[in-house]
Parts: sequence; structure tokens; C-alpha cells
Amino acid sequence: MVLTTTMLADKCEVSKRARSSKPPNAIGKDINYEKDDESLRKYKEILLGESTAGAAVVDPSSDNRVLVRKLALVVEGRDDNVLDLTGDISSLKDQSFTIKEGISYKIRIDFHVQREIVTGLKYIQRTYRKGIQVDKMSHMVGSYAPKMEVQSYTTPVEDAPSGMIARGHYNVKSLFTDDDNNEHLKWEWSFDIKKDWN
Repeated sequence: MVLTTTMLADKCEVSKRARSSKPPNAIGKDINYEKDDESLRKYKEILLGESTAGAAVVDPSSDNRVLVRKLALVVEGRDDNVLDLTGDISSLKDQSFTIKEGISYKIRIDFHVQREIVTGLKYIQRTYRKGIQVDKMSHMVGSYAPKMEVQSYTTPVEDAPSGMIARGHYNVKSLFTDDDNNEHLKWEWSFDIKKDWN
């Protein structure tokens, strides 16, 4: 193919435009962009929540973007077993709760996001028995905008092991992190698998 003078001029013009074009606005700058456009403002409020009007701050004394409040073991037909993660979390590993063998359960984590959007939240749980890791679960929680309300993530259904060999005491190391490897909360807790709930 022979390049004509017109084709070369067109190619140079496209190249100039590509070099002079500005990168897209960041979310924070984009909030004020076209602020006279009511439909765009409403769309951004739905998408970003309270962070469009100024970042939601749940706990002014904390610089953390994610405040993990509680972990709950959810079993259909029973009250949730709840670990309060707002106080002294070092004592949780000494407070064991009972799980009946073979039951189906979910884990729910309640948390606040404050100050700015958090992307790629993850919940990682490693379970140990007699010092040996016997299970690891990792769940992508998602991305969240700051809100004054508690936000929650519930894992898919899991099945507790069953049988005489599975019964016993388990220690768990949990981590709430994100794509940037920020440790929002790291804690240890424990449970016992028994033949029945008692």
C-alpha cells in the first residue's frame, strides 16, 4: 500500500489528537464535573452513595476506611452466633462456640466503610486443628462506597465436617483485606464441632 500525502497528514492529525487528549477524570474529580446536570448527579449519588456529598465518617477518631463490626455464624432455624469485633479482639480466641457436625452454615460480616471508596474487599479464613491448617477459604467481598449504615457480606453456604474424626476444637485466623493488601482487621477465634449443639 502506498501512503499518499493526504493519508500521512490524516495519520499525523490522529497522532496529535491522541497525544494531546487528557486522561479520564478520577472519580473524585468527576463528581463535580457537569454539576449542573441533575440526572448525572442523581446517577452518581446512587453509584457512590454518601461519598458524593462528602465522605461519610462513622468514627471520627479512626482513620481506617473499613471498620469491621461483627462476624456471625448463620444457620437456618437458629439464632446467629455472633463475635463482636469492636472491642478487645485478643480475647476472642479463648471464647469458643459450638457448631453441630454436618450442618450447613454461612458466615456474615458486618462492617462500615468511611472516608473513601474501598475496592476489592476480601475475607480470608484459615482454620487449624492441633496446629495444622485443615482449611482455607477466601471470598471476594466487593467494592463499597462510604455509608453511615452498616454494610454486610454473607458467604455462600458451607458444610461443617461430620463424623467422629471431625469432632473437636478448631482455631481460626481471619483477615479482612483489599486489593491493595491493606489489613482492615486481623483476628483469631475458635469453635468446637460436636455431635449436637450442646
